[in-house]
Amino acid sequence: MTGVNSAHAMLVSLHALRADRRYSDLDFEESEPPASMLNYRHLHYFWVVAKEGGFARAAARLDMAIQTISTQVHELEQALGHPLLKSAGRTVVLTEAGQAAFARAETIFQLGRSIPDAVQAAAGGGTVRLAVGMSDGLSRLAARTLLARVLATPGLRLVCHDGEFEALLADLALRRLDLVLASQPAPHNPSLRLTSERVAVSPVEWYGPATLVHKAQVEAFPRSLGRLPVLLPTGQSALRPALDRWLEAEGLRPAVAGEFEDCALMAVFAASGMGVFPIGRPGTGRPDHLLGLRSLRRLGACEGVNEEVHAIRSRRGLQHPLVVRLMEGGR
Repeated sequence: MTGVNSAHAMLVSLHALRADRRYSDLDFEESEPPASMLNYRHLHYFWVVAKEGGFARAAARLDMAIQTISTQVHELEQALGHPLLKSAGRTVVLTEAGQAAFARAETIFQLGRSIPDAVQAAAGGGTVRLAVGMSDGLSRLAARTLLARVLATPGLRLVCHDGEFEALLADLALRRLDLVLASQPAPHNPSLRLTSERVAVSPVEWYGPATLVHKAQVEAFPRSLGRLPVLLPTGQSALRPALDRWLEAEGLRPAVAGEFEDCALMAVFAASGMGVFPIGRPGTGRPDHLLGLRSLRRLGACEGVNEEVHAIRSRRGLQHPLVVRLMEGGR
Protein backbone atom coordinates (compact mmCIF):
# COMPACT_ATOMS: atom_id res chain seq x y z
CA MET A 1 0.00 0.00 0.00
CA THR A 2 3.02 2.28 -0.39
CA GLY A 3 1.34 3.96 -3.38
CA VAL A 4 -1.75 4.76 -1.29
CA ASN A 5 0.33 6.31 1.48
CA SER A 6 2.50 8.34 -0.91
CA ALA A 7 -0.51 9.70 -2.79
CA HIS A 8 -2.17 10.65 0.50
CA ALA A 9 1.05 12.29 1.67
CA MET A 10 1.05 14.52 -1.41
CA LEU A 11 -2.47 15.68 -0.54
CA VAL A 12 -1.47 16.34 3.06
CA SER A 13 1.55 18.34 1.86
CA LEU A 14 -0.69 20.49 -0.30
CA HIS A 15 -2.88 21.34 2.68
CA ALA A 16 0.24 22.16 4.71
CA LEU A 17 1.41 24.58 2.05
CA ARG A 18 -1.95 26.28 2.10
CA ALA A 19 -1.70 26.74 5.85
CA ASP A 20 1.86 28.06 5.71
CA ARG A 21 1.92 31.91 5.55
CA ARG A 22 5.21 31.81 3.65
CA TYR A 23 3.23 30.60 0.67
CA SER A 24 0.34 33.01 1.04
CA ASP A 25 1.23 34.65 -2.25
CA LEU A 26 0.70 31.40 -4.15
CA ASP A 27 -2.59 31.13 -5.94
CA PHE A 28 -4.19 28.16 -4.21
CA GLU A 29 -7.85 28.00 -5.10
CA GLU A 30 -9.88 27.13 -2.01
CA SER A 31 -13.18 26.71 -3.79
CA GLU A 32 -14.20 23.48 -5.45
CA PRO A 33 -13.03 23.07 -9.05
CA PRO A 34 -15.49 23.88 -11.82
CA ALA A 35 -17.78 21.09 -12.96
CA SER A 36 -15.70 20.52 -16.08
CA MET A 37 -12.57 19.82 -13.99
CA LEU A 38 -12.11 16.49 -12.23
CA ASN A 39 -11.44 16.72 -8.49
CA TYR A 40 -8.41 14.47 -8.04
CA ARG A 41 -8.75 14.44 -4.28
CA HIS A 42 -12.18 12.85 -4.65
CA LEU A 43 -10.76 10.47 -7.23
CA HIS A 44 -8.00 9.47 -4.85
CA TYR A 45 -10.46 8.62 -2.07
CA PHE A 46 -12.57 6.58 -4.47
CA TRP A 47 -9.43 4.77 -5.63
CA VAL A 48 -8.46 3.86 -2.07
CA VAL A 49 -12.00 2.64 -1.26
CA ALA A 50 -11.96 0.44 -4.36
CA LYS A 51 -8.52 -1.00 -3.54
CA GLU A 52 -9.43 -1.62 0.12
CA GLY A 53 -12.87 -3.06 -0.68
CA GLY A 54 -14.84 -0.81 1.65
CA PHE A 55 -15.15 2.58 3.33
CA ALA A 56 -14.14 1.38 6.80
CA ARG A 57 -10.83 -0.09 5.62
CA ALA A 58 -10.17 2.95 3.46
CA ALA A 59 -10.83 5.23 6.44
CA ALA A 60 -8.40 3.23 8.56
CA ARG A 61 -5.78 3.39 5.81
CA LEU A 62 -6.16 7.15 5.33
CA ASP A 63 -6.75 7.89 9.04
CA MET A 64 -9.94 9.76 8.20
CA ALA A 65 -13.61 9.56 9.19
CA ILE A 66 -15.74 7.16 7.19
CA GLN A 67 -18.38 9.85 6.65
CA THR A 68 -15.80 12.24 5.19
CA ILE A 69 -14.62 9.70 2.63
CA SER A 70 -18.17 8.61 1.81
CA THR A 71 -19.24 12.21 1.21
CA GLN A 72 -16.34 12.96 -1.11
CA VAL A 73 -16.81 9.76 -3.12
CA HIS A 74 -20.49 10.67 -3.46
CA GLU A 75 -19.49 14.11 -4.75
CA LEU A 76 -17.27 12.40 -7.34
CA GLU A 77 -20.21 10.25 -8.44
CA GLN A 78 -22.40 13.34 -8.74
CA ALA A 79 -19.74 15.13 -10.78
CA LEU A 80 -19.40 12.17 -13.15
CA GLY A 81 -23.12 11.52 -13.30
CA HIS A 82 -22.94 7.80 -12.54
CA PRO A 83 -22.69 5.57 -9.44
CA LEU A 84 -19.22 4.09 -9.14
CA LEU A 85 -19.71 1.74 -6.17
CA LYS A 86 -22.46 -0.55 -4.97
CA SER A 87 -22.93 -2.51 -1.77
CA ALA A 88 -22.14 -6.23 -1.67
CA GLY A 89 -22.73 -7.45 1.86
CA ARG A 90 -20.19 -5.80 4.14
CA THR A 91 -18.05 -4.63 1.25
CA VAL A 92 -18.48 -2.51 -1.85
CA VAL A 93 -17.81 -3.47 -5.45
CA LEU A 94 -17.31 -1.45 -8.59
CA THR A 95 -20.12 -0.77 -11.01
CA GLU A 96 -19.30 -0.88 -14.73
CA ALA A 97 -18.78 2.89 -14.63
CA GLY A 98 -16.68 2.42 -11.51
CA GLN A 99 -14.47 -0.12 -13.27
CA ALA A 100 -13.76 2.38 -16.03
CA ALA A 101 -12.97 5.11 -13.50
CA PHE A 102 -10.82 2.81 -11.39
CA ALA A 103 -8.73 1.66 -14.38
CA ARG A 104 -7.91 5.27 -15.23
CA ALA A 105 -7.28 6.17 -11.60
CA GLU A 106 -4.79 3.29 -11.43
CA THR A 107 -2.95 4.77 -14.39
CA ILE A 108 -2.98 8.28 -12.91
CA PHE A 109 -1.61 7.29 -9.52
CA GLN A 110 0.86 4.82 -11.01
CA LEU A 111 2.26 7.66 -13.09
CA GLY A 112 2.32 9.81 -9.97
CA ARG A 113 4.46 7.25 -8.15
CA SER A 114 6.89 7.19 -11.08
CA ILE A 115 7.52 10.95 -10.99
CA PRO A 116 10.31 10.86 -8.35
CA ASP A 117 12.23 8.19 -10.29
CA ALA A 118 11.71 10.04 -13.57
CA VAL A 119 12.92 13.33 -12.11
CA GLN A 120 15.94 11.69 -10.51
CA ALA A 121 16.82 9.87 -13.74
CA ALA A 122 16.44 13.09 -15.74
CA ALA A 123 18.77 14.87 -13.33
CA GLY A 124 21.40 12.25 -14.14
CA GLY A 125 22.15 11.31 -10.56
CA GLY A 126 19.88 8.33 -9.93
CA THR A 127 19.05 4.84 -10.99
CA VAL A 128 17.35 3.85 -14.22
CA ARG A 129 14.48 1.51 -13.42
CA LEU A 130 13.34 -1.02 -16.03
CA ALA A 131 10.34 -3.19 -15.14
CA VAL A 132 10.02 -6.27 -17.35
CA GLY A 133 7.31 -8.90 -17.30
CA MET A 134 8.16 -12.44 -18.44
CA SER A 135 5.23 -14.63 -19.37
CA ASP A 136 4.84 -18.23 -18.32
CA GLY A 137 6.39 -20.59 -20.85
CA LEU A 138 9.04 -18.12 -22.01
CA SER A 139 12.60 -19.37 -22.01
CA ARG A 140 14.40 -17.43 -19.28
CA LEU A 141 17.66 -18.12 -21.09
CA ALA A 142 16.33 -16.36 -24.20
CA ALA A 143 15.05 -13.49 -22.05
CA ARG A 144 18.41 -13.13 -20.32
CA THR A 145 20.20 -13.08 -23.68
CA LEU A 146 17.89 -10.33 -24.92
CA LEU A 147 18.21 -8.21 -21.78
CA ALA A 148 22.00 -8.52 -21.94
CA ARG A 149 21.89 -5.65 -24.44
CA VAL A 150 21.08 -3.19 -21.64
CA LEU A 151 22.59 -4.81 -18.52
CA ALA A 152 25.67 -2.58 -18.72
CA THR A 153 23.55 0.59 -18.45
CA PRO A 154 24.97 2.77 -15.61
CA GLY A 155 22.65 2.85 -12.60
CA LEU A 156 20.30 0.20 -14.01
CA ARG A 157 17.79 -1.29 -11.60
CA LEU A 158 16.16 -4.21 -13.39
CA VAL A 159 12.85 -5.44 -11.95
CA CYS A 160 11.57 -8.73 -13.41
CA HIS A 161 8.08 -10.13 -12.89
CA ASP A 162 6.82 -13.62 -13.79
CA GLY A 163 3.16 -14.11 -14.56
CA GLU A 164 0.41 -15.21 -16.88
CA PHE A 165 0.39 -13.60 -20.31
CA GLU A 166 -2.97 -11.81 -19.97
CA ALA A 167 -2.19 -10.46 -16.49
CA LEU A 168 1.15 -9.04 -17.64
CA LEU A 169 -0.49 -7.32 -20.62
CA ALA A 170 -2.97 -5.68 -18.25
CA ASP A 171 -0.10 -4.42 -16.07
CA LEU A 172 1.65 -3.14 -19.18
CA ALA A 173 -1.47 -1.27 -20.29
CA LEU A 174 -1.65 0.33 -16.83
CA ARG A 175 2.04 1.33 -17.08
CA ARG A 176 3.08 -0.89 -14.17
CA LEU A 177 5.53 -2.54 -16.56
CA ASP A 178 7.78 -1.03 -19.21
CA LEU A 179 8.00 -4.17 -21.33
CA VAL A 180 6.62 -7.70 -21.56
CA LEU A 181 8.64 -10.54 -23.06
CA ALA A 182 6.61 -13.48 -24.30
CA SER A 183 6.77 -16.42 -26.65
CA GLN A 184 3.78 -15.07 -28.58
CA PRO A 185 2.77 -11.66 -29.96
CA ALA A 186 0.18 -9.44 -28.30
CA PRO A 187 -3.41 -10.16 -29.39
CA HIS A 188 -5.25 -7.54 -31.40
CA ASN A 189 -7.07 -5.39 -28.84
CA PRO A 190 -7.46 -1.68 -29.73
CA SER A 191 -8.40 -0.75 -26.15
CA LEU A 192 -5.04 -1.94 -24.77
CA ARG A 193 -3.00 0.00 -27.35
CA LEU A 194 -0.10 -2.43 -27.34
CA THR A 195 2.43 -3.19 -30.03
CA SER A 196 4.73 -6.19 -30.30
CA GLU A 197 7.78 -7.12 -32.30
CA ARG A 198 9.58 -10.41 -32.73
CA VAL A 199 13.04 -9.70 -31.37
CA ALA A 200 14.64 -13.14 -31.31
CA VAL A 201 14.37 -16.43 -33.21
CA SER A 202 16.46 -19.32 -31.87
CA PRO A 203 16.81 -22.73 -33.54
CA VAL A 204 15.90 -25.51 -31.13
CA GLU A 205 18.40 -28.24 -30.25
CA TRP A 206 18.32 -31.28 -27.98
CA TYR A 207 20.72 -31.69 -25.05
CA GLY A 208 21.19 -34.26 -22.34
CA PRO A 209 23.57 -35.50 -19.65
CA ALA A 210 26.68 -37.49 -20.53
CA THR A 211 25.10 -40.56 -18.92
CA LEU A 212 22.41 -40.59 -21.61
CA VAL A 213 23.99 -38.92 -24.64
CA HIS A 214 26.58 -41.20 -26.22
CA LYS A 215 27.98 -41.37 -29.73
CA ALA A 216 25.41 -44.00 -30.72
CA GLN A 217 22.49 -41.79 -29.62
CA VAL A 218 23.91 -38.81 -31.50
CA GLU A 219 24.35 -40.82 -34.71
CA ALA A 220 20.84 -42.29 -34.43
CA PHE A 221 19.17 -38.94 -33.72
CA PRO A 222 16.24 -38.25 -33.93
CA ARG A 223 15.27 -41.96 -33.77
CA SER A 224 17.19 -42.26 -30.49
CA LEU A 225 14.58 -40.04 -28.81
CA GLY A 226 12.27 -43.04 -28.85
CA ARG A 227 14.68 -44.85 -26.52
CA LEU A 228 15.50 -41.97 -24.15
CA PRO A 229 13.53 -40.30 -21.34
CA VAL A 230 12.42 -36.90 -22.58
CA LEU A 231 11.75 -33.62 -20.76
CA LEU A 232 9.43 -31.12 -22.44
CA PRO A 233 8.08 -27.62 -21.82
CA THR A 234 4.52 -27.52 -20.49
CA GLY A 235 1.49 -26.89 -22.66
CA GLN A 236 1.59 -23.19 -21.68
CA SER A 237 4.75 -22.76 -23.73
CA ALA A 238 4.30 -21.60 -27.31
CA LEU A 239 7.14 -23.98 -28.19
CA ARG A 240 5.28 -27.11 -27.09
CA PRO A 241 2.83 -27.36 -30.04
CA ALA A 242 5.71 -27.02 -32.51
CA LEU A 243 7.64 -29.77 -30.69
CA ASP A 244 4.60 -32.05 -30.65
CA ARG A 245 4.13 -31.58 -34.40
CA TRP A 246 7.82 -32.26 -35.02
CA LEU A 247 7.75 -35.47 -32.95
CA GLU A 248 4.62 -36.62 -34.76
CA ALA A 249 6.15 -35.87 -38.16
CA GLU A 250 9.19 -37.95 -37.18
CA GLY A 251 6.93 -40.78 -36.06
CA LEU A 252 8.19 -40.56 -32.49
CA ARG A 253 6.31 -41.14 -29.25
CA PRO A 254 8.99 -40.73 -26.59
CA ALA A 255 8.52 -41.45 -22.92
CA VAL A 256 7.95 -38.07 -21.27
CA ALA A 257 9.65 -38.07 -17.87
CA GLY A 258 8.79 -34.50 -16.94
CA GLU A 259 7.30 -31.18 -18.05
CA PHE A 260 8.61 -27.76 -17.01
CA GLU A 261 7.60 -24.13 -17.49
CA ASP A 262 11.17 -22.86 -17.13
CA CYS A 263 13.86 -24.15 -19.48
CA ALA A 264 16.60 -23.41 -16.94
CA LEU A 265 14.89 -25.62 -14.37
CA MET A 266 14.37 -28.28 -17.02
CA ALA A 267 18.11 -28.17 -17.79
CA VAL A 268 18.97 -28.64 -14.12
CA PHE A 269 16.84 -31.79 -13.91
CA ALA A 270 18.27 -33.02 -17.20
CA ALA A 271 21.82 -32.54 -15.91
CA SER A 272 20.94 -34.72 -12.92
CA GLY A 273 20.22 -37.59 -15.34
CA MET A 274 16.44 -37.32 -15.61
CA GLY A 275 16.31 -37.04 -19.40
CA VAL A 276 17.11 -35.16 -22.60
CA PHE A 277 15.42 -31.87 -23.44
CA PRO A 278 14.94 -29.27 -26.20
CA ILE A 279 16.16 -25.70 -25.85
CA GLY A 280 16.57 -22.70 -28.12
CA ARG A 281 20.15 -21.77 -29.01
CA PRO A 282 20.53 -18.07 -28.10
CA GLY A 283 22.76 -16.09 -30.45
CA THR A 284 26.13 -17.72 -31.00
CA GLY A 285 26.51 -19.14 -27.51
CA ARG A 286 25.93 -22.71 -26.40
CA PRO A 287 22.93 -23.16 -24.05
CA ASP A 288 24.85 -25.47 -21.73
CA HIS A 289 27.61 -22.89 -21.28
CA LEU A 290 25.17 -20.03 -20.70
CA LEU A 291 23.27 -22.11 -18.16
CA GLY A 292 26.48 -23.03 -16.36
CA LEU A 293 25.83 -26.74 -16.96
CA ARG A 294 28.85 -27.81 -18.98
CA SER A 295 28.13 -31.48 -18.28
CA LEU A 296 25.33 -31.40 -20.85
CA ARG A 297 26.00 -32.78 -24.33
CA ARG A 298 24.38 -31.86 -27.62
CA LEU A 299 22.20 -34.62 -29.03
CA GLY A 300 20.97 -33.06 -32.27
CA ALA A 301 19.07 -30.27 -33.99
CA CYS A 302 15.29 -30.03 -34.07
CA GLU A 303 15.09 -29.11 -37.75
CA GLY A 304 12.40 -26.57 -38.63
CA VAL A 305 11.53 -25.73 -35.01
CA ASN A 306 12.42 -22.31 -33.64
CA GLU A 307 11.81 -20.55 -30.35
CA GLU A 308 10.56 -16.98 -30.67
CA VAL A 309 10.69 -14.07 -28.26
CA HIS A 310 8.29 -11.17 -28.70
CA ALA A 311 8.80 -7.80 -27.01
CA ILE A 312 5.50 -6.08 -26.22
CA ARG A 313 5.21 -2.44 -25.19
CA SER A 314 2.54 0.20 -24.74
CA ARG A 315 1.89 2.76 -27.45
CA ARG A 316 0.80 5.31 -24.84
CA GLY A 317 3.07 8.17 -23.83
CA LEU A 318 6.83 8.43 -24.06
CA GLN A 319 8.80 5.22 -24.52
CA HIS A 320 11.41 4.05 -22.03
CA PRO A 321 14.83 4.62 -23.66
CA LEU A 322 16.02 1.11 -22.72
CA VAL A 323 12.90 -0.42 -24.23
CA VAL A 324 13.62 1.49 -27.45
CA ARG A 325 17.17 0.14 -27.42
CA LEU A 326 15.97 -3.44 -26.90
CA MET A 327 13.44 -3.18 -29.70
CA GLU A 328 15.96 -1.68 -32.10
CA GLY A 329 18.55 -4.31 -31.23
CA GLY A 330 16.15 -7.08 -32.16
CA ARG A 331 15.48 -5.82 -35.67
